[in-house]
Amino acid sequence: MEPGYTAPQIFTLMMQGITSVLGIGGNGMVIWVAGFRMARTVTTLCYLNLALADFFFTAAMPFIMVENVMRGQWPYGSLLCKLLSFTIDTNLFGSVFLIAFIALDRCVCVLHPVWAQNYRTVRLAKKVIIVPWILSLLLNLPILIFVTTSRDEKDNIYCGFNPHFWGNISEEQILQKIFTSFAIIGINEFVTGFTVPMSIIAVCYGLIAAKICNKGMANSSRPIRVLIAVMASFFICWFPFQLFLLLFTLYAREIDKGKYQLIPLLVHLTSTLAFFNSCLNPMLYVFLGRDFRKRLIHSLPASLERALTEDLTPARDTTTKSASSPTGAELQEM
Repeated sequence: MEPGYTAPQIFTLMMQGITSVLGIGGNGMVIWVAGFRMARTVTTLCYLNLALADFFFTAAMPFIMVENVMRGQWPYGSLLCKLLSFTIDTNLFGSVFLIAFIALDRCVCVLHPVWAQNYRTVRLAKKVIIVPWILSLLLNLPILIFVTTSRDEKDNIYCGFNPHFWGNISEEQILQKIFTSFAIIGINEFVTGFTVPMSIIAVCYGLIAAKICNKGMANSSRPIRVLIAVMASFFICWFPFQLFLLLFTLYAREIDKGKYQLIPLLVHLTSTLAFFNSCLNPMLYVFLGRDFRKRLIHSLPASLERALTEDLTPARDTTTKSASSPTGAELQEM
């Protein structure tokens, strides 16, 4: 590594490398087991989609690392600039929306077990699970419109916001449109990409926790610990990044003038936390299966397979009619 790299840059590169290796390995294992070794159920379908989103995101991480090593320069051309930026952000936000989708699915299973057992089918799940992907695609459409490569006065190529999108207008007008677009996109992403999913997760898992307590399972704290781990990891990983990214977009004009230089640094550092969430998901949603450590010693594929099939309710993705409700043992399978 050439001299001159700062400690935050080195730390970011290390974290991105760790995230990429762990994310590709962990999510690849989930894809292999859920996609090729198991019967297709609603639960495995959810985990498979989440693992796919996280896998493609972490697989693209080396491109981000190369860009950081080259101090922001982009060596891959304008087409990959658009496609990679769009793919990375789509899978990143797709992962967030799928986590909220899984929370909703779990909440429905616990609060409405009879409906879930009768109507929670794979066919319905395949139709509904498209919604998080569509939302992510729509949220990131501005990338295809505004992002491209540009050259500076030293002929260095960078991948970023296209300053010539609006045609031949004055530099002041271009800057005004860029800063306005930044603010709109930043507010939209903070609300749609964090606030709404976090609210869904908090409400759903709060209702599940209340149900667990009402079932007389307060003496067994394991399900509560899992719920807290899921919510805490999502909040800790995503809130700092989304907050400073919002501030960056709102104060872009002042930052461009040399003010508030701490904000870009904090965006850069906290992005490593948000990215790291993509390799935490397999551990939180799959590897926390009941007695997983004991089964891991015996067989990793078998352990993953059993962990993935664990569900919240007796609803086993079938249309068989039943009036049963979740028992304490079934709720503890979380």
